[in-house]
Amino acid sequence: MNENEVLTVTLTLENNEELECEVITIFEVQEQQYIALYPLFNEVFDEDGQVYLYRFIDRGDAEPDLENIESDEEFEVVSDAFNAWADAQDFGDIDLDDMD
Repeated sequence: MNENEVLTVTLTLENNEELECEVITIFEVQEQQYIALYPLFNEVFDEDGQVYLYRFIDRGDAEPDLENIESDEEFEVVSDAFNAWADAQDFGDIDLDDMD
């Protein structure tokens, strides 16, 4: 992969719409990996500045899996870790309050 190439993931939403997202980073919190995704422009789904956080399950040679973060407590810890990472990258604080 070229260093200027963007790594993307296609999410299938609850209404079966597909949303292409750029992978921002994969990071670890309490020995669990998480992935941060940023939606690319989409006519059906256009939310400014929304970042999606999922548990990232690496399957080795197989395709990795993404799992929803179900508990509010886990989400808070993960979003705080992502915001700390973003601050270190000079992205500024990203508001994750609208995420479920």
